[in-house]
Amino acid sequence: MAKHGKKYQDAAKLIEEGKAYAPAEAMELVKKTATAKFDETIELHVRLGVDPKYADQQVRGAVVLPNGTGKTKRVLVFAKGDKVAEAEAAGADYVGAEELVTKIQGGWFDFDVAVATPNMMGVVGRLGKVLGPRGLMPNPKLGTVTMDLTKAIAEIKAGKVEYRTDKQGNVHVPIGKASFEGEKLLQNYQTIMDTLIKAKPVAAKGQYVKSVTVVSTMGPAVDVAAQG
Repeated sequence: MAKHGKKYQDAAKLIEEGKAYAPAEAMELVKKTATAKFDETIELHVRLGVDPKYADQQVRGAVVLPNGTGKTKRVLVFAKGDKVAEAEAAGADYVGAEELVTKIQGGWFDFDVAVATPNMMGVVGRLGKVLGPRGLMPNPKLGTVTMDLTKAIAEIKAGKVEYRTDKQGNVHVPIGKASFEGEKLLQNYQTIMDTLIKAKPVAAKGQYVKSVTVVSTMGPAVDVAAQG
């Protein structure tokens, strides 16, 4: 079992063992337990009562957090023609076509989100084996395959996050930084939870939201009273 340092142990003492806190209280507590010298990321972990090996029980999508994540994402856009100028004007960090495919095939991944116009997907498809496992493949369901590049880029820069169940049915999503006000973390938290509850698969039976925790990068987990 991994040993934790004194800061972690002191932070853990602030958390009552076995208690699930009300969301607002949990946000304040996770801020208190983030004691690192850098601005720690606050993540939300939700265990759902689904079996992701069945396609009709997978939970996946994207949502714009009202207060962003505290991190500016680097956006790469696959586009041609007049869409190149649109992407650049909207604030894309990298814009191109076949030359970007070649660069990525060579091992370059200095971007956080990839967006593509529909007519570029034939070219982008060649990158499926390298972008797919990294969660970087443009996807129309996530709004990253679109002709409206201005909207897509604006939402990503504003704090759009993707969520999807892992093999165990867990969802992990960043909801902000330790420097955020508790109210802003709470608003982001509630936006994700509302979205997950609305995304409940029809095929999911029994208790849907099994457990909810929030945790900072270096701190202990804080259990949140589950809803839904």
